[in-house]
Amino acid sequence: MSSSSTCLPQQALKVGKVGFGTFGQFLAKTMIKQGHTLRATSQTGYSHICHQLGISFFRDVIAFLEADNDVMLIATSILSLSEVLRSMPLHSFKRRTLFDDVLSVKEHPRNVLLQVLPEEMDVLCTPPMFGPESCKNGWKDLPFVFEKVRVRDEPRCSNFLQSFESEGCRMVEMSCEEHDKLVARNQFLTHTVGRILLEMGIESTSINTKSFETLVKLKESMTTASFNLLDGLFTHNRFTQQEVCNVTNQKQASTFSTNKFRNANVVYNYAVDEPRAFFSNGQAETAKENGRRTKS
Repeated sequence: MSSSSTCLPQQALKVGKVGFGTFGQFLAKTMIKQGHTLRATSQTGYSHICHQLGISFFRDVIAFLEADNDVMLIATSILSLSEVLRSMPLHSFKRRTLFDDVLSVKEHPRNVLLQVLPEEMDVLCTPPMFGPESCKNGWKDLPFVFEKVRVRDEPRCSNFLQSFESEGCRMVEMSCEEHDKLVARNQFLTHTVGRILLEMGIESTSINTKSFETLVKLKESMTTASFNLLDGLFTHNRFTQQEVCNVTNQKQASTFSTNKFRNANVVYNYAVDEPRAFFSNGQAETAKENGRRTKS
């Protein structure tokens, strides 16, 4: 694991964005200020927003792919990634291009990109560990994780990474597997607890404790996060599934394929209906077992 990338003078890049939701727009605003030329396409119409930001929006996917981009930045949802990429005529590229995904899980997009892209395309996986709600005051010192999965054009890749390093991000080179393993528990539990607080509708008061302020901020950070993101974090991070097993005191990870935790919605409902069981990490069962042993 490395804490920095090679720092080169930044040059303007032509960046094509696949997917232009909340996070895609968030990144685009900074990249435009840096002088990059952006183009976008999306299954959802964002032409009006793109026009406001000075971004060319393409409804014709073939024209978008032929637009001579240096970098293709993938910002779809986790759940739709495979379908979106497989539906695109990837043979339409005029030259070698760097593909970068900014999804919140890493092994899944890495595997999909390696499966569907022509061999000559470069692949970079970069999960920024922040978003619109968490960095309203800038990106300084926030971790930006990346793995150069298949990179032949090092100057272009370093130039693209400089877009984030120049904003003060702490650059962390890390494998996709290690990233998914490290974020498995904190990412999924943060979104699960945050959505519970959102549904509860907790509000700030005039006598907040510091702990309650933390909960209010967590709830507010969920206002722009769709449930599809939570489902994607669960479905496409194999380490998250194991963590939920551990937290709920399940004995075998294989229960996910045959038992009650089939998807994030089921886990979320379980957390709401049985919070003590969900968050006990097995402590209640351990206490019961210890009690039985004491009596016997």
